[in-house]
Amino acid sequence: MFPSLNNLPLLQDFETRSISAENPDGAKGGGAKADSTGQDAARLLGRGWKVRPCITLPAGSTTTLADIQGPGCITHIWITVEPRALAECVLRFRWDGEDTPSIETPLGDFFCCGHGLRAKINSLPVAVNPSGGMNCYWPMPFRKSCEITIENQRGVDQGCFFYQVDYALRDVPAEAAYFHAQFRQSTTTRECPEHVILDGVKGDGQYVGTYVAWNQFSDGWWGEGEVKFYLDGDGEFPTYCGTGTEDYFGGAWGFGETFSTAFMGYPLWFKEEGRVPKHGLYRWHICDAIRFRQDFKATIQALGWWPEGVYEALTDDLASVGYWYQREPHAPFPTLPDKYHRLRGAR
Repeated sequence: MFPSLNNLPLLQDFETRSISAENPDGAKGGGAKADSTGQDAARLLGRGWKVRPCITLPAGSTTTLADIQGPGCITHIWITVEPRALAECVLRFRWDGEDTPSIETPLGDFFCCGHGLRAKINSLPVAVNPSGGMNCYWPMPFRKSCEITIENQRGVDQGCFFYQVDYALRDVPAEAAYFHAQFRQSTTTRECPEHVILDGVKGDGQYVGTYVAWNQFSDGWWGEGEVKFYLDGDGEFPTYCGTGTEDYFGGAWGFGETFSTAFMGYPLWFKEEGRVPKHGLYRWHICDAIRFRQDFKATIQALGWWPEGVYEALTDDLASVGYWYQREPHAPFPTLPDKYHRLRGAR
């Protein structure tokens, strides 16, 4: 049983730990041991004070943020960094020594901050607070090990990278599945105005969330397309079929304004002269998880309106993150788009 509001008063059998720049391996009694000698901001302080609150990610490098031996469960992650790094740094998680990551997304997109832009998110599993404090509360159980890395794909060192990973060392129930998140990006076409959020998911699990960063390349309304979920052998037609983009993300009648709530939101509507409009949307299936036992696919359409009152197929740039739990092993992810491809939406 993982901690929740329902069982918070119950003193369960687990130990809590925290990894940060001040305690890189989360060891018991291992925090605040950095030496202040030569540390500019801490040069007047001694050991045990604020000496090493952040790290630098060398250009082109992959840095291990957490390397934890299980069993256990990640309970909270907090990260903040300058906006440019949101699109150019890649976050990866590996469970139990697996060869390929179960989570692989640009840093910002994982926290619903696509386009390389910060957005204020006020939801249950993801919260982004002023100015750029990115928090994740998705429970992430693991049985043998957890490895979290960050790759700096920028051409320069990335300084002032602040992070904290909180976790519990505890037994994991047999029925607990592993958390996954996958990034995809595509430009829809007039012939096929559809973006694939997830495809090729094989196994036993449940889909729990969608984030979309949308670049609008046409005038007028852009959110008429449907969201579809294909599961357990569905062919041409899906089992789940929504009625429109704004409907799926919890709004109606073209939104008209931004909002951010516990389970769904439209936190970003970027409008600036000389730049294409940008939109950010999220939908968490927490109370309505979509259960699949064999396979799963998710798509979203890009549709607008012609003046004659018929749907218009749009050519827009969409980037998405699909979030789900499943039993391992997972199917290999498609190759992550390179940073220049991803930055099309961040310029």
